[in-house]
Amino acid sequence: MSVRLKIALTIFFTGALTAIGVIATVLFAFQRFEQESIYQRADAFLHRVGTTYTGLLDQQQRHPGEFGDFLRSLVFFEPNSQLYLLDPNGNVLASSSARPLAPGYRVAMSPVLAAAGQQPMPYVMGDDPERPGERSDAVIAALALTRAVIRTDQPVAGYLYLVCQKPLLPEGGWQRVRSTFAKPALAAVVAVVLLATLLTAWITASVTRPLRRLTEAVAAIERDGLVPESSAGALLDTPPPLRRSDTADEFGQLARGFRAMLDTLRMQWDALRRLDHFRREGVSNLSHDLRSPLTATATCLETLDRRWQGDPAREPDRELLDVALRNTRNAARLVQSLGDLAQLDEPQFELRRERVDVAELLDDIALRFTARATAQGVTLATVSPPEGGSTSEPPVATLDVQLVERAVANLIDNALKACASGGRIELSVRSYRSEEPASHRQSTGVEIAVSDSGAGMAPELLPHLFERYHPRGAADSRATSGEGRGLGLAIVKRIAELHDAEVGVDSNLDQGTRVHLRFPAESAPVPAPP
Repeated sequence: MSVRLKIALTIFFTGALTAIGVIATVLFAFQRFEQESIYQRADAFLHRVGTTYTGLLDQQQRHPGEFGDFLRSLVFFEPNSQLYLLDPNGNVLASSSARPLAPGYRVAMSPVLAAAGQQPMPYVMGDDPERPGERSDAVIAALALTRAVIRTDQPVAGYLYLVCQKPLLPEGGWQRVRSTFAKPALAAVVAVVLLATLLTAWITASVTRPLRRLTEAVAAIERDGLVPESSAGALLDTPPPLRRSDTADEFGQLARGFRAMLDTLRMQWDALRRLDHFRREGVSNLSHDLRSPLTATATCLETLDRRWQGDPAREPDRELLDVALRNTRNAARLVQSLGDLAQLDEPQFELRRERVDVAELLDDIALRFTARATAQGVTLATVSPPEGGSTSEPPVATLDVQLVERAVANLIDNALKACASGGRIELSVRSYRSEEPASHRQSTGVEIAVSDSGAGMAPELLPHLFERYHPRGAADSRATSGEGRGLGLAIVKRIAELHDAEVGVDSNLDQGTRVHLRFPAESAPVPAPP
């Protein structure tokens, strides 16, 4: 879930809950206002009755049958109210209600005393004799009555008790009430929700717009890199630079910091590109300039070797000449490898692909090394695909034939250096199909492997085996045959990268080495480093 959606949902639900809370508060306040208004009117009504009609208790005793009609006449214009005459214990002496009361019915005295007391009350809820046994939720008012005697300090002889009943709605009345209430309430809720929605849209847009620009700038950098023509800078510069009043905004500070970091990275990236271009150009020029003198030196040494051949007096000199010639040839090969690597690293370098049968390609490469292997007493052979893991598909792939030949030749050359007389080198190719764990998709391709029975390598050397110019120690002397690995394996790795291929090695001391190259059936070239 995006930040924008989270903010929108938060504001929306906050507005909806606020609307519900406001409506509930209004309903509660309206109900309390109505109850207080009813109580004030009822209390005023009882005081008017008590002032107008004195001696109500005596009148009830003299005319008990007619006193109920008298009470009904008092509340004639209040159909939802009933008037009762109570004794000091709460027993009903007379009533304006037409319903007969249960024998011995008594009204709870606590609300009566509260309503008839001297302390003002907002409202009082008490018993309704017409609904015995139900919860006391009727607004009541009470007036204390005394006997008509000369002394005014007589105890309370009874109470005039007024019950303001809830109106009984006829059939369909509740529906009308709900409809009357639902329309304004629903309108209020809809209005609040619309207002909250508009507010959500405005706040979300204003708050997340800088984050969206930063996200798009990061995506542009990931897509285009740190090149000057990347759209990341344009995204960070729109809208125009922040106003002076906006300088303290966190998003503005983040955007300016990100822009400054991007400018710094671009300057450093440009410097690295210039240095890398200078390195490639310098290596290429150096390789080209050294190739001719080294070739001339090797030619001169070979000429001297032929002249001194068969002269016993020159035998010590020929031994020194052999060392010089061997080192000169190694230097020439190293210079050639430096030039090849510089060429492979050029951004403009393109593969010349063609669809080939890889098994036939390996047979052709093996023929080139057969004579050398035989001279060393090493068996060089191509083998069938190993059991298991292979498919019935022919080992066909789209490759740059010249580069793949160079990679396999480098691997065979290293294997010949590592194998002593009586050793064995095997070339194998197979079609493979594997499932990628991350995407659960199947990938197909061709695997080329070069295995030897040489001295092998220590495990600590394997992680750095394909690195350029990695310093060597004495631990790998057994695998290099005294001539060093040079840059052959670095060239192998670069060729694999250009083919979007995978290169790997398995080796142990005294157990030989196996290097494999996995080429996808249809692969896109990897861009060269800048």
